[in-house]
Amino acid sequence: MHTDISVWKLMLDAGAVVQVILMLLFVASVVYWTVMLQKSRMFKRLYRFGGEFEERFWSGTDLQMLFKEVSDASSPPIGVAAVFEAGFRTFAKLRQNNLKAQMMLDGVSRGMRVALNREMDRMEENLGFLATVGSVSPYVGLFGTVWGIMSAFIGLGNVSQATIAMVAPGISEALVATAMGLFAAIPAVIAYNRFTTRVERWHVRLDGFQEEFLGLLQRQIAQS
Repeated sequence: MHTDISVWKLMLDAGAVVQVILMLLFVASVVYWTVMLQKSRMFKRLYRFGGEFEERFWSGTDLQMLFKEVSDASSPPIGVAAVFEAGFRTFAKLRQNNLKAQMMLDGVSRGMRVALNREMDRMEENLGFLATVGSVSPYVGLFGTVWGIMSAFIGLGNVSQATIAMVAPGISEALVATAMGLFAAIPAVIAYNRFTTRVERWHVRLDGFQEEFLGLLQRQIAQS
């Protein structure tokens, strides 16, 4: 059996409603692939600069000098460096006011917590869109399939004798919507789970750094 039916031809021959649904799914796919690439570059940058900063931090370098390097950098600090910059900046301001040790540590902790929450918000940005596309796209494609099959069977009411050859193209056009919905949903779900796991790991990493940095400052205050 030879046929000249292709997926592209089925899309072009589909009804107006199915074509609108296919276009919406295509646009959603383009947007979330863009989001995925941006997220991948962001986490790659976080891992690279985070590793370099932590290596410098734990090498015993002077914290005042490290703070100056981070603050004077051409690009704003990210990840661990952003938490450190916020904490040390707060520590330097509070130390000038001759506050008690616990008050200084509480202030530094609040400053780092604000920076940590800001970093987490940036990491979680657009993850909700990936989750929405992953959960909604199959149903949107299914709606297009139901609508296309319904239109195909309504068209059969105008003929006296129905055959498989008459209904097959309409059903095939409708099933393309389901395929497009799955094509849009599966990568979005995989990307959402992957990036969510990375965000959780970074949260643990930043929270651990914050506690270790507070302990280091506490020892410095006790020795001064």
